Amino acid sequence: MALALSGLPLIPDDRVLVGHTTADDAGVFRLSNDRALVQTVDVLAPIVDDPYTYGKIAAVNSLSDIYAMGGDPLTALSVLGYPSGGDVSVMTDIIRGAQDAVVEAGAALLGGHTFSSDEIRFGLSITGEIHPDRIFTNSGAKIGDLLILTKPLGVGLVTSALAQRGALPDGILTPAIVSMLTSNRVASEIMRQFDVHACTDVTGFGLLGHAWEMAAASGVGIQLDASSIPLLSGVRELWHKGVRDGAANRNKSSFKESVRFEEGVGEELQDLLFSSETSGGLLMAIPGVYANLLLTKFRAVGIDARQIGQTTSETGILSVNIL
Repeated sequence: MALALSGLPLIPDDRVLVGHTTADDAGVFRLSNDRALVQTVDVLAPIVDDPYTYGKIAAVNSLSDIYAMGGDPLTALSVLGYPSGGDVSVMTDIIRGAQDAVVEAGAALLGGHTFSSDEIRFGLSITGEIHPDRIFTNSGAKIGDLLILTKPLGVGLVTSALAQRGALPDGILTPAIVSMLTSNRVASEIMRQFDVHACTDVTGFGLLGHAWEMAAASGVGIQLDASSIPLLSGVRELWHKGVRDGAANRNKSSFKESVRFEEGVGEELQDLLFSSETSGGLLMAIPGVYANLLLTKFRAVGIDARQIGQTTSETGILSVNIL
């Protein structure tokens, strides 16, 4: 989408505070001096077998973009592509899952649109509210900031294994589903209490892709400590059994020129760091003086956030090592 939009002429509009010229999670449109709309849209292929759970994950994933910007969701519209003649009850379950997630977020599902599609696709357009002076973008990181990640990685490998093999042990599948169903709402609310310089959520481009976008937009480098990055239970074993996430190769092709892996970071970790995430955690850059207090507040509410690296003066370069 970013490549397609890059070919469009830029139309100046002072009301647009965050638009399509950046790689931010959502757009922001000023309504007044103290009110702005924050908007996003996302669509997912089925990643789990249960339609209700699929719909709820899709909604939580879409809502995450609003939270990453520091906004609060207001309304949602769903979009569902579904095979002609398909079981209507499955459609209902998908939308019911999404509606439950939207209501839990304090927002309202106003309706949506369905269309005929050979393959199921579902997602939501979310509109939220944000203060124009309290927008968290991916472009504000400063040299010396510490990087905090609020969820473990590995969802992409788990959902790939589910698609390839049709069944997984509960000890691997359940933690991944729990992670995808966990909203970033509380993490966002805590983040807003601090002088966080930059934030993004980790989704399709994987940790390295979204970290590189933050580095490039902020004019800094990023150094990650691979040994500090949390992984879901069982994902290393899946990799060693031959499971691969196809998106990891696409992400690697897109970002590999800007990533430097130091000695000791093997192919397994490289693939996991490039792997796509669905409904992933928030990645934020914060001054070191606040990092421990932020982590303490996260852990007090059950968010097992980790410090995974720092920003450097090496513009637009990601260095991954094991400290």
